[in-house]
Amino acid sequence: MKRILIVIGVLVCLVAAQMVFGQVAEGVIHYETKINMHRNIPTEREGMKAMIPEFRTVKNQLFFNATETLYKPVIEDEEEEWTGGGGMRMRFGAPQSETYINTESQMRTVSQEFMGKKYLIEDSLKMLPWKFGTETKTILGYECKQAYFTEEVQIMMNQQQQTRTVEITAWYTDKIRPFLGPDRFNTLPGTVLAVDVNGGERVTLAVKIEDKPLKKNELKAPSSGTKVTQEEYRKIVEEQMEKMRQSGGNVIIRN
Repeated sequence: MKRILIVIGVLVCLVAAQMVFGQVAEGVIHYETKINMHRNIPTEREGMKAMIPEFRTVKNQLFFNATETLYKPVIEDEEEEWTGGGGMRMRFGAPQSETYINTESQMRTVSQEFMGKKYLIEDSLKMLPWKFGTETKTILGYECKQAYFTEEVQIMMNQQQQTRTVEITAWYTDKIRPFLGPDRFNTLPGTVLAVDVNGGERVTLAVKIEDKPLKKNELKAPSSGTKVTQEEYRKIVEEQMEKMRQSGGNVIIRN
């Protein structure tokens, strides 16, 4: 019964928002994510900073209509290349991850590559523990309100599993339809146009909004990969973390 009420509530909000604001029915929002790759390098590995760029930028697009969204990477013609200390060259390709959400069925499907294998992670749509701030900022001409929360993530660092606190700050506008946003940040009463993780560690910003009819097959649920639940995928990652204890690699698991 509770699930039915949530679904009805979501649909009522979508319809009401479109009637009040003359909402954009469908279109594409372009995002750029700037990642600070030096922030989490431990002191004892300072030398790695000469081997990798300080910042990396990733481009994504959010396709949406009244009840569905698909967040996926922009496939560039060429991979990003960086030359570090000693003439070492590194290539960076776009992360192969897509997030599809259907607000009618309240389902979230993530297509994710991990260790060379593709998984299809299916789970119910969950509300994040947002708190609302008082600050505002303007993004692409839209006045945006502030929302934030903190979460605990498990990481493997220096061959040990550790818990890390992550602070998330989002900026959303209620002048575009609710429950839109990049990746998993899509449970606010508006459209999320910016997300800041840990004060600049990872910043996602909308750079363009297109109000236009979508082409055929631009917005469809991913279907390739091994189907697993979120819990099953978590176990797969945890097993890999155990294997990485000997190499000292880092893996992050979100709750």
